[in-house]
Amino acid sequence: MSLFEELEGLGVNVSEGMNRLGGNEALYTRLLGTFTKTIGNYEILPDFDPADCEALVEKAHAIKGTAGNLSITPVYAAYTTITDMLRAGKPEEARAALTEILPVQKQIIECIGKNMQ
Repeated sequence: MSLFEELEGLGVNVSEGMNRLGGNEALYTRLLGTFTKTIGNYEILPDFDPADCEALVEKAHAIKGTAGNLSITPVYAAYTTITDMLRAGKPEEARAALTEILPVQKQIIECIGKNMQ
């Protein structure tokens, strides 16, 4: 199974993401690598401190933007919710959404990693 087929199976809308890039497969693939770096640089863990809300919003927004641009739909949707909940002062709802997306996010990151080596 190809990288794109595996990603589609994980809920990523590869064709939509590639359309944003004029159908450039090589660019899309390279930007998937950027997505994994973004996750690494802006990682949010479920045991986050709600007092760090401003920093958490910035991290969630960065992940949301990168995921949205590439149509990594499950991650984009989850981080949209996380960002909204943090901005609304609802850290426990944000934590629940984060806990739910992390296993899917991990699968997507692993899929990209193993196919880009």
